[in-house]
Amino acid sequence: MPDTNTPFVSPADALPANEVRAGTATNMQVLVGPDTGAPNFALRRFRMGAGGGMPLHTNEVEHEQYVLRGRARIRIGDRVHEVAPDTTLYIPAGVPHSYEVLEAPFEFLCVVPNRPDQIRLVDGC
Repeated sequence: MPDTNTPFVSPADALPANEVRAGTATNMQVLVGPDTGAPNFALRRFRMGAGGGMPLHTNEVEHEQYVLRGRARIRIGDRVHEVAPDTTLYIPAGVPHSYEVLEAPFEFLCVVPNRPDQIRLVDGC
């Protein structure tokens, strides 16, 4: 792991993007995280294409998100929200949530703590 006292600077598009297997037309980049020396949080960028999204699921860590472009319908718990650029979201750990792209590409930043996490699909999805 890199030294946490060493700054990291990189063009975001130079960093690898990985397909999110639980999703449809969804990929994720870790822009800043443990591999770049960040000890506490990971900054990630998600991109979802036309027809894309994520089924209802939970995570073991909280999510703070900021929408960059596109529009989506996001369910958090029992509430559904239509989001667009400049929308901010907080998703507590363990709360079921899902994404359905309304206008692609849908892109958002997501900050999570550097702790073990696991996506668990909610039954019936």
